[in-house]
Parts: sequence; C-alpha cells; structure tokens
Amino acid sequence: MLKSLLLRRDLLQPHLPQLIGLCTRSPIHLKSTISRRTFCSKMNDNIELDAAKKLAAETAVDQYVTEDTKVLGIGSGSTIVFVVQRLAERVWKEGTLSELICVPSSFQARQLILDHNLTLGDLDRNYKIDVYIDGADEVDSSLVLIKGGGGCLMQEKIVASCAKTVVIVADYTKRSLRLGEQWCKGIPIEVAPLAHVPVKHKIEELFGGEAQLRIALKKAGPIVTDNGNFLLDWRFVAKREYDWNEVNKAISLIPGVLETGLFVNMAHKCYFGMANGTLKVQSK
Repeated sequence: MLKSLLLRRDLLQPHLPQLIGLCTRSPIHLKSTISRRTFCSKMNDNIELDAAKKLAAETAVDQYVTEDTKVLGIGSGSTIVFVVQRLAERVWKEGTLSELICVPSSFQARQLILDHNLTLGDLDRNYKIDVYIDGADEVDSSLVLIKGGGGCLMQEKIVASCAKTVVIVADYTKRSLRLGEQWCKGIPIEVAPLAHVPVKHKIEELFGGEAQLRIALKKAGPIVTDNGNFLLDWRFVAKREYDWNEVNKAISLIPGVLETGLFVNMAHKCYFGMANGTLKVQSK
C-alpha cells in the first residue's frame, strides 16, 4: 500500500505546479467573470432607467413650463433631478423662463434649486402655484399615486394642493393597472411619534395588512421626516379591492396621522419614460 502511494506521488510530482495553478486560478477567474457580468447588468439597468426618467422629465418641463408659468412647484426623488437640470438649461443656456420662481417640497428639492442657481420661492409668498411637477412610487390606471418612498409625502402633498396643475414624471417601472403591482413596500403614512403604535393597530383593524415603522439603515431607530415625524409603511392586502379615496379619508381622520402617501384626484397627467425609448402619456 505504502509503495503504491509513493509511486503515485512520484508520478504526480512533476505536474503539481500546473495542477495547483489550475485549481486556484479557475475559481477566481470564474468568480471575477460572474462579478463583471453582474456589475455590467446592474449598470445597464441604471442607464436604461435614467434615460427613461430623463425623457419623461424633459418632456413634462418643455410642455408644461412656459413663459406664462410664474411659479413652479418642485417635487422630490431621482426623476426630479432631471426636471431641475432641464429647467436650468432653459434658464441659463436658452435664456428663457427668466421670471420663474421654484417652490420646493423637500430639503432635496431646495438644494437642487439652489445648486442650479434657480430662483427659490416658498409658500409664504408663493402660495398660488401654476404647475407642480413630481415623481411617484407607483401610478395606477386611475392616476391614483403612491408617494413617500423618500419620506417627503407631507410637504409634497401640501405643495401639490396649491397647484392648478399637477404633472407626474416617472419611468416605466412605476406604471401599474392597480396599486401594489410594482410598488411592494406599502403606502407611507406620516405620523406623530407619540401615535405610531395606536395608528398602526387602527389601520390594521380597519383595512387589514400590516403597518410597520420605517427604520433607518445607517442610524439606530426610526426614520425621521423633514417635519420631525415618523413613517409607517402600510402593506395592504394584495389583490383586495380598495376604494382608495375612502381609505385615504379614513386613515387621515385617525388621531396622530399627519398625512398619507395616497394622492387621489390630484394628478392631471403622467409621463412615463419607457424602456424602448418611447413615451407613454396618461391623463385623467
């Protein structure tokens, strides 16, 4: 037995460096190939989504923001970045919209306006808004919106309520026949910190599903909104028929609820940038 093992070792000895190299290099090479493919796939998806967002944003700005538009409400989110960029192009490169005042709905929107040297307004002096442009987390076939994934729903709804026309810009992943098809994180609800537990149970008793306190990722404890409040994310019952107007009213009347992420009968038009480079327009 020992003699046989020694013989096999002698036969393999000259080839060990090549065998060791094969065993060590192949898994690493395979892993790096998979990593590259995964990275490139995600990068291409992001580029595709950004192109869709940009198309929707620029079209909405060009069609709804004219020389007659004096006060423009600016929403929040990734698509709004392209809205503000297009506004800045028209102001500083094309020399139009010189009298335009921009009213932000969040800290992010305020910073975008300032960073692009646009005229910053506020609701104290500009409470009558001509057009409000914002994104959405999901839009159903009746133009009911879910908003607040970024936590700005209360200020967004206040600014939107002051506008004559509300225009939504989004990419194709936000377009649904019914709420819950695309957006699975639930309907955001801004609540007073003292009330988050009773509000949670009341919503679940009234409408089913589960309402969870939104917890921060890089700090201990819950997310705190620009207004110093907490957020509940209500995951409603999938495929159940809801009258969203009635649901919105009922939740809004619960003591401690400051605003819901349901935007019902507010949007006039929605522009969706599609994956193939085309644009879908949805109106009431």
